[in-house]
Amino acid sequence: MKKTKKGVGEAKPKMKEKQYEKELRTLQTELCHLQDWVKQKGLRVIVVFEGRDAAGKGGTIKAITERVSPRVFRVVALPAPSDREKTQMYGQRFMRHFPAAGEVVIFDRSWYNRAGVERVMGFCTEQEYRHFLEICPVFEKQIVDAGIHLIKFWLEVGQKEQARRFEARVDDPLRQWKLSPMDVESWTRWYDYSAARDAMFEATDTDFAPWYIVHSDDKKRARLNCISQLLSLIPYKKVKHEKVKLPKRSSRGRYDDQATLEGRRLVAERF
Repeated sequence: MKKTKKGVGEAKPKMKEKQYEKELRTLQTELCHLQDWVKQKGLRVIVVFEGRDAAGKGGTIKAITERVSPRVFRVVALPAPSDREKTQMYGQRFMRHFPAAGEVVIFDRSWYNRAGVERVMGFCTEQEYRHFLEICPVFEKQIVDAGIHLIKFWLEVGQKEQARRFEARVDDPLRQWKLSPMDVESWTRWYDYSAARDAMFEATDTDFAPWYIVHSDDKKRARLNCISQLLSLIPYKKVKHEKVKLPKRSSRGRYDDQATLEGRRLVAERF
């Protein structure tokens, strides 16, 4: 099989749902072990997800978080800055969400908005953009030096697959909410976003806070590869737990507690 210089091969056959579910369950079990370790050791972890529109960030984040505690794995997806936030230091509104001991904070888009959408769509000045690229590695070095694990993922989807996903959103009422006016406006600027991505990597792909690029044309494989990489980046051990044994229920004060629900507003059993 012919490969590119970066080792990206030809498209693999579609993964069967059973195989995907099996692999995902295995990885999600490991995420639960990681969660226990993070809590026990008081680790602080930040995971940044960036990528092109429709690259699958939301689905990947859901796959990571659906079997763990929201008290440990916390997702932050900030809206556009308010008028007040626009007057603050650029990174200020992100820092208030940084993890305390025993927490993993996942940013569904992050301070890298300035290097992407703000740059391409003209929401920041050239000076603000250049300053961001200069100061970002310094900012991230401070995060790492403070003992926080900082992991950055970029999900890369191809032109054809992005177009297919956008068209599917147009026709699907369950996914139309994913297609914002900004997405439509950004649609025509593929190469502007490519150039912004490349400049961002050049300035911020550092040894202490590297970018990990996930090819995401195949959503299932992208999710599995991403979770596997995440697990490999945080050394952890399985925390031993005492086996829980449920005690016998007390019969003290016993009565027909179901009969007392009669006459209440019960939801109709339509299914």
